[in-house]
Amino acid sequence: MLKKLLHYIGKILLALFLLSLLTVLVYRFVFPPITPLMVIRSCSSDSDRGWDYTYKKVPLEDISQNMILAVMGGEDDEFMQHHGFNFKQIKMAYEEQKSGRRFRGGSTISQQCAKNVFLSPRQSYLRKGLEAYFTVMIEFVWGKKRIMEVYLNVIEFGDGIYGIEAASQYYFHKSAKKLTRNEAARLAAVLPSPRKRNPLQNTSYMIRQTKHIQWMMGCIGHVDFK
Repeated sequence: MLKKLLHYIGKILLALFLLSLLTVLVYRFVFPPITPLMVIRSCSSDSDRGWDYTYKKVPLEDISQNMILAVMGGEDDEFMQHHGFNFKQIKMAYEEQKSGRRFRGGSTISQQCAKNVFLSPRQSYLRKGLEAYFTVMIEFVWGKKRIMEVYLNVIEFGDGIYGIEAASQYYFHKSAKKLTRNEAARLAAVLPSPRKRNPLQNTSYMIRQTKHIQWMMGCIGHVDFK
């Protein structure tokens, strides 16, 4: 009986692995039509827009280099160096959490992309384990350029606003390809709490964070995915 049970469990795990691998392979060439976060937000009672969300997808070539530098400066300045995980940042986040100080996010852009595309944002050990699993897969199958491309096209920039093209049009009335350094830094500054912050507001946090991101953009300099 135990042998049969293990046999069926093995088949189920193999089927799930093949399904996840197929999905990752498809998304290597096709943008996700929808993400779990979009579904959750649309069904949430605190969303004013419901299913009336804006989700515009554009290739990386139609996104300003400023925006690429801005998200790296604000979220993951070692994106091009690591292989999906920044263990130094993870350790710092753990130490801050253990000491009771403000929690520092240790997730890389690769991890955030994996979470946004494949998983629910709700915190749990299972989700973190699956996030690590999908992070390894997209690093291996997609590569850095595709990860950045998908990430910038699915991240949330406000209630019902998904992807950098939708955000750029909504806040600055221009295409993502024409974003200035300041505009890109402002958009990146809202990412920790996109539904609580507005890139057009001049709060003390937005001013301070925008300046910090612009400084980081200068430190990174240029990103070449070739």
